[in-house]
Amino acid sequence: MKSETKLQLPSDGWKGLVENFGADASAGFVVFLLAMPLSLGIAKASDFPPIMGLVTAIIGGILVSLISGSRLTIKGPAAGLIVVVAGSVAEFGGGDTGWKLALGAMVVAGLVQILFGVFKLGKLADIFPLSAIHGMLAAIGIIIIVKQIPVLLDVNPELYKGMSIVGMIKSIPTFFANFDPRATMIGVYSLAIMLGWPYLKDFKLGKIPAPLMVLIVAIPSELAMDFAHTEPPYALLHIGNLVENVKYNADFSGIAQTGTFIKYVIMFALVGTIESLLTVKAIDLSDPFKRKSNNDKDLIAVGLGNTVSALLGGLPMISEVARSSANVTNGAKTRWANFFHGFFILVFVLVATPVIELIPNAALAAMLITVGIKLAHPKEFVNTFKIGKEQLAIFLVTIVFTIFEDLLIGIGAGIALKMFLHLINGTPINSFFKAPTVVSFNKNEYLVEIDKAAIFSNFLGIKRKLEEIPAGFNVTIDLKNTKLVDHSVMENLHHFQHEYEENGGQVRIIGLENHKPVSDHKLASRKLIQT
Repeated sequence: MKSETKLQLPSDGWKGLVENFGADASAGFVVFLLAMPLSLGIAKASDFPPIMGLVTAIIGGILVSLISGSRLTIKGPAAGLIVVVAGSVAEFGGGDTGWKLALGAMVVAGLVQILFGVFKLGKLADIFPLSAIHGMLAAIGIIIIVKQIPVLLDVNPELYKGMSIVGMIKSIPTFFANFDPRATMIGVYSLAIMLGWPYLKDFKLGKIPAPLMVLIVAIPSELAMDFAHTEPPYALLHIGNLVENVKYNADFSGIAQTGTFIKYVIMFALVGTIESLLTVKAIDLSDPFKRKSNNDKDLIAVGLGNTVSALLGGLPMISEVARSSANVTNGAKTRWANFFHGFFILVFVLVATPVIELIPNAALAAMLITVGIKLAHPKEFVNTFKIGKEQLAIFLVTIVFTIFEDLLIGIGAGIALKMFLHLINGTPINSFFKAPTVVSFNKNEYLVEIDKAAIFSNFLGIKRKLEEIPAGFNVTIDLKNTKLVDHSVMENLHHFQHEYEENGGQVRIIGLENHKPVSDHKLASRKLIQT
């Protein structure tokens, strides 16, 4: 059976293009319909020229697809980086100057990502506690929602220009007091379509991507109300000409602001890398052919794409989860689906720019608010609480510090709280970054014994030992000598078990009989009961 599956694997490269042309072109077209309005909205929300969102998607599709280490992920601008990008533009002075200085930091961050891949740091995401990562994403979701509320209401941008996220939260009543009824109407039913469309997935109409349906409804609505002559200029999207805008735009003089420059290089490289790696992991699990991506190669490809994109004025890109999931769902077989998505965007922007400029900004805001709701959905809070109260505390601390300070401080605060909780739960200080792990082989079975503690900060060493085990054996992971096994490790061990068993082996996790879980969740942290 295994050899039959291998024979059926889609070919890669030029042979794969010919073999899977229909499936990949079809999936790429659907993703293009989803990606185009989202890319425009993400760029606008990031205080970049909107057309630069399309530039990023084009580079992510046409260039990066050819060298990426993952077959089914879609590369493009991500809502998860809006907060970082907009923050960098603001801190570098705002406007055209802030945009170009931010690009300089993005170029360097892209080079850092290439180095991450060269030095095989594709496992980087595993050193961060999952609760802090989810808290970071939820905070980003909240910030996106708050920043898009005045756009949905078509409020004059001068009313909130330069305002902090906390200031914008306090000003929400003012935004509602100054809303534009006609543009808001388009925004509200666009939001209703985005939120309600998943419930129509079993119907033929539901097969149309929700963002495309929004455009089908919103553009005729604004034409009927003649927005071009009856509304202020900020009610409609303006993107300009692609050929005129794509040129060398990066400015490296921002390096004179050393602290700010370094801060944003770290944030672009770190947040972009984490989001990208998490998406690759998720899409690998949903790949019907069970192919495993090369994380390091993918980081090099994304880093190269980010470097080129930033030099030309584009946003940073990642492997984006929603578009990648749509790619898999619509039958993509190879990397060529990502190529086609970029190709279709390029063709459309070259021949149909006037159509794009008919899009009301309120409709784009509705799409982004939907993304924010997904990131900060109440179920994320409930699920985190079910895993354990301490996970919820880390989750909330990360959110609060991210909103009131910034992403770097937010995730740092979450990590600091996690390590403090591990300390008071009896984790030996000398095992914070190294867990003694012994692997032995006897009678066709590997035994992996982990000592002292298995926590997020020492998991890379454990993972390295697990990855050295050949496929197809019986593996027993013994945790009886650990004082604490945290949630991040429980989840990562679960992923290892799933992937190893997909390749024909068997994995057992034993030794937790004397450990007490902090909640009823199967992946909750477990603490050794003192006897």
